[in-house]
Amino acid sequence: MSYTQSLPWTLESIDFSRIDKARVRHDEDLFFLLCSASFVESGSDLYTHNLVDHFAGDQELQTWLSQHWEHEELQHGRALATYVRAVWPEFDWEAGFKAFWDEYGAMCTSEQLESSRGLELAARCVVETGTASLYRALNDLTDEPVLKQLTNHIKSDEVRHYKHFYQHYRQYREREGFGRYQVFRAILRRVNEIKSEDGDVAMRHVFNRCYPQHAGDEAEFRRINTRAQARLKRNIPAEMTVKMLLKPLDFPARLQNALEKPLAKLAEKLFLH
Repeated sequence: MSYTQSLPWTLESIDFSRIDKARVRHDEDLFFLLCSASFVESGSDLYTHNLVDHFAGDQELQTWLSQHWEHEELQHGRALATYVRAVWPEFDWEAGFKAFWDEYGAMCTSEQLESSRGLELAARCVVETGTASLYRALNDLTDEPVLKQLTNHIKSDEVRHYKHFYQHYRQYREREGFGRYQVFRAILRRVNEIKSEDGDVAMRHVFNRCYPQHAGDEAEFRRINTRAQARLKRNIPAEMTVKMLLKPLDFPARLQNALEKPLAKLAEKLFLH
């Protein structure tokens, strides 16, 4: 069986000609959110290769990363880019992505990974939590049927990826014997990286391509970015996000339940400025 046949869904299974453009064409916030997400997802091959190198000798995890995870992440990028091109054809996606990749590709190095393999897997759980929450929020804030179908597919993929990373995390936790405090610090580091780097760099390159006359105008960029992020904040699935973030800490059930509700109120601040 070829890998394409084993994908949970394919690009060809989505009929982009059915997009109800009237529902989304006017929505600049949605355009910025979708386009920046398409840039980050389309660069998945580089950080997959960094991870494959990081887990040298672990053939099972390396095979899953290179044969499954990378293909699915790149498909997310292709699908989102196809949607953006269909609704906003005047936007030069290729030029925007190239500018983004020239900057982001240089930042995306193996030095960013946790030195402990197990702690890097905890950090991967954070990244998958962030993406699952992002696509669930995007799914909730749109009523355009093709985008709802697409974001639901991607969200389901990200939740499944989370489960796979978590499974391997548990094996490494037993092997490496690190404590809860180390896990907490690794989680916090990755949360802060997500907030300050990936999305911000991508959003800035979408902004620069859309508004070349405002390139370098920090106040105007912040205005547009803050407005788009506020739309996301209102739809972030706080309880799901917190459950996924807390899981690698392996708290006793009673403590976990006690923490979930107060932390849910803070969840949007973890992933969004």
